[in-house]
Parts: sequence; C-alpha cells; structure tokens
Amino acid sequence: MENTPRGNRLHIARFGRRNAGKSSLINSLTNQSIAIVSDIPGTTTDPVYKSMEILPLGPVVIIDTAGIDDSGELGELRVRKSLNVLAKTDVVLLVLDAGIEVDSFEEEIVKKCREREIPVLVVLNKQDITNVNDALLKEIGSKLKVGHIIPVSAKSGSGITKLKLALVKAVPSKWDDQPIVGDLINAGETAVLVVPIDSAAPKGRLILPQVQIIRDILDNRAMAYVVQEDGLKNCLNGLVEKPKIVITDSQAFARVAADTPFDVQLTSFSILFARHKGDIAAFIRGARAIRNLQPGDKVLISEACTHHRVKDDIGTTKLPCWLSEYVKGELEFSWSSGGEFPEDLAKYKLIIHCGGCMINRREMLSRIMRAEAAGVPIVNYGIAIAEIKGILYRVLSPFPQLQEILQQENIK
Repeated sequence: MENTPRGNRLHIARFGRRNAGKSSLINSLTNQSIAIVSDIPGTTTDPVYKSMEILPLGPVVIIDTAGIDDSGELGELRVRKSLNVLAKTDVVLLVLDAGIEVDSFEEEIVKKCREREIPVLVVLNKQDITNVNDALLKEIGSKLKVGHIIPVSAKSGSGITKLKLALVKAVPSKWDDQPIVGDLINAGETAVLVVPIDSAAPKGRLILPQVQIIRDILDNRAMAYVVQEDGLKNCLNGLVEKPKIVITDSQAFARVAADTPFDVQLTSFSILFARHKGDIAAFIRGARAIRNLQPGDKVLISEACTHHRVKDDIGTTKLPCWLSEYVKGELEFSWSSGGEFPEDLAKYKLIIHCGGCMINRREMLSRIMRAEAAGVPIVNYGIAIAEIKGILYRVLSPFPQLQEILQQENIK
C-alpha cells in the first residue's frame, strides 16, 4: 500500500473555515502529525497532498486545504486554489466548528460538491467543548440539506471510528474499478508488450503504465511477453499459439502494426489508459479535429506529470513535428504539465493530453469536461498518433464498440 501511485489512490479533501480543526481532524484520522496545527486562523495556505493509509480504506491521498472563509486578496487566492482540488476529489470532509453557526461558506461547498456528484461527509468538530444535541444536528442538517452529520472531537479522538466507517460507506462503489486490460484477456492467454528502450526510457526500470499493465495481466492469470520493437516478429514466430493481444508504445505504432497479424488484437499503452483514466469515446471524437487543423491553429499539449525533457521528447518534439507535417504547415503550440491546466481553453483548436497515469480518474474526467464545456476537442497521445498514422481503426480492435463510433463519425 505504501508504494501505491498517487493516481491510484482515493482522494479525500477536507474543507472548512479557518480554525475549525480541519488539520487536527486529519492528524486524528491518520494517527499521524501530517498537518500543521495552530490556534492562529489561516495556518494552512496552499493545498497540501499527503499519501497515507487509512484502514479499512487502504491507500488514500489526504488533501488539506486553506479555510473557505479566508479573506483579503491573498485569502481569496487561497480559497480559489482550495476549490480547484474538487476536480480531483473523490470524497469531501466538510468540517464544522460545533460552536459556530453554519453560513454561506458551508452551503456553497455542499452545492459545488452536488454539482460534481462528489459525496460529502459533514463532520461536526469540537464536541468535547460544545454541547452537541439532536436539535443542533437537525438545524445543521436542514441548512445544508444533508441527512447525516458525524460529531467528533479531533482533540480526544471521540467519533473518529464512526467517521472512518462513514468514509467507507461514502466511497463511490466504482471509483477504482475501471479496467486496464484485465477484461480483454482470459486466464492462460498471452499478451505481447512492445516496450522501446530509447533515450526517453528511464534507466533500470519501466514506466508506470507498462508496470501496471503487466501487473493487471498477471492478476488475471494470463501471460505477458515483453520485447522491444525489433523483437516482435521473432516473439510471434516463437509462440505455439498466437497471442490474444499486442500492446505497444504508441510511438512504435507503424512498425508494430506492420508486424502484427490482423487476426491479433492490437492497441497501445496510451489507448488502454485513455479508457482506464478518462473517457475514451470523447478522445475518439476529438481525433476528428486533427483532420480539421489548419496552419496557424493553436494546439495545447498537456501532460499530467513533470519530467526531465530529453531529445526527441514525445510531447515537446515528436507530436508537434508529426502534427505540423500532417497539416503541411506550422501550428502554434502551448504546453502545460503537472497540476497546471489552463483556465482559458477556448483559444485552442485542439488539446492533446498524455495518458494521465499520474493523476486520478476524476481529475482526468474533469479536464475532459472542461475542454468540452469550452467547445474544444480533446484527444490523448495514443489516439492522436494512431489518427495521424492512419491506423486508428486498427488499434481499436480490442474495442469493437469503439470502432463503431469511428464509423458513425465517418473517420475510419
């Protein structure tokens, strides 16, 4: 659990006014001093992310935010940054001070969570120093339109066990059940993974999507062969039975597609993660926009992580080069990385996003929805490359229902 990637952890964000005991509650919930505690309001500034284990939930990310009642120009900036974390939040803990009346601050948070379909647990803190009775609970429930409020004392630990049980019940049942490849391969079947080892490959290890797909194959009692692109033919010829699927790095599409028989399913790591992390149908619709690009159009290339750029980097070099060749002219490119995702998306003709292995699914879906709200098509690396190379229909062979979308969109 300690090594679970952040993008695969349940994200729990806590909101509340300054000095409501938010940080103390996180410390009590995790049995560790992971948040700064002070009697001075406004101690927490920017959102703080901490990967933890909370039994019986397992691996989680706790997001500690600034007070929602922070004031002044700097305070308003802190509040905006705090609200931005809703894009990646699976469950919200709304912390109230039992001695302070509920106001518009709390009502606004509940409203925003309902709009995003994020479960909210209302936690009434400081019950050790305030008389918490049924009348108070009913009054708060009526104002916030919630049916259940959990009284706790972060200081004494009272009510924390009930809060943990409520968290378990509040977790969306399907928050982490999007498959990677396990539903495409049966026990005893074989998958061949094509993993180029070039200047961009990390020394001594594989990248996260490759490792997770190998693990998913093993979890489903199937077999995985891992080769470089120049070893694919020999691997296929050496197998007694044809593999169920070939999964390649998208940059090797052309050679791998040529070497893979048509009766063997073919796809890429990036395309599998488009389904696992986001909305693959939206990405396929976004691929159509590549055909409409004109020289001079603005294109945003966004990556969810930050890493050292190397020569021939996929996001900063190869994709811009391939796209410019495709449109037969120069395009205007912008880049974003890590937690940064531009507010003004309407100026772009297309957004090309990485596979999103370092963020959780809710954040990836949030980015897709923001793009669609701005009227901007969005596509991910693998699907974009397949469209540019003219093999998108072929590399969606594991997903016949998605091939139908291509036919309906007339972009076969």
